[in-house]
Amino acid sequence: MQLQKIDKVKTITKEDFLKNYFKPQKPVVIERFVEDWPAFTKWDLNYMAEVAGDKTVPLYDNRPVSHKDGFNEPHAEMKMSEYVALLKKEPTNYRIFLWNILKEVPQLQKDFSYPDFGLKLMKGLPMLFFGGTDSYTFMHYDIDLANIFHFHFQGKKEVILFDQKQNDYLYKIPHSLITREDIDFHNPDYTKWPALKKAEGYITNLEHGNVLYMPEGYWHYMRYITPGFSMSLRAIARNPKNLAKAIYNIAVMRYYDQLMRKLKGQKWIDWKNEQAILRTNKML
Repeated sequence: MQLQKIDKVKTITKEDFLKNYFKPQKPVVIERFVEDWPAFTKWDLNYMAEVAGDKTVPLYDNRPVSHKDGFNEPHAEMKMSEYVALLKKEPTNYRIFLWNILKEVPQLQKDFSYPDFGLKLMKGLPMLFFGGTDSYTFMHYDIDLANIFHFHFQGKKEVILFDQKQNDYLYKIPHSLITREDIDFHNPDYTKWPALKKAEGYITNLEHGNVLYMPEGYWHYMRYITPGFSMSLRAIARNPKNLAKAIYNIAVMRYYDQLMRKLKGQKWIDWKNEQAILRTNKML
């Protein structure tokens, strides 16, 4: 893969962000933007276990998608205190994905604010993501193709990004938001996945307090180098093409995929995985 380092800046003004990153739709890491937040000093795994220890959290692992799975259906559940203990004890594939802290632990709202990047952030959708050492998300993009601001806390996380122009080289699964799940984007096998050599993207590592801006519809793969967690804030897609695609994904695509899973079962999943290879090879 042809990966370049994501720009890193210590801090940034709204004007510079809009001019240099939002308008050209280019990612950036802002290293010291949230140091005035209470979360900067308070938020770690111990604090999360303290304030949310009795909450039951949804957990996801890296098992392949099955026709029996619902859309974003968790693979397991656990008390937050138990999950934090697991993260600190040993590597685990279990991750927390799309956990709405605004709804579950309202007191955490006092620890952060909604920064003015010149975009209207959706205040009802702050989401938390947790993972243990070497756990990772499949390469995917978000269903609403939103502009995403990803605030990382505790530990380190590796991030690889691609824009939508790279779709032909990523072995994208049709009628889905993911690529082939058996691709290791951390250490790809180019003999098995030759198209990846043509993919042009970005790479970075995030540390405590860093903010990553991911432009509209960017593919992202995230691997936890050490246990940690992040919070995402999002702003609606501004590009009319991306907005139309988001509406289609939410209103049509996911329901069509659910219907085909019910009608065809695992054959539908297998067909989509096969098509990802055939369509990518055709583009090659």
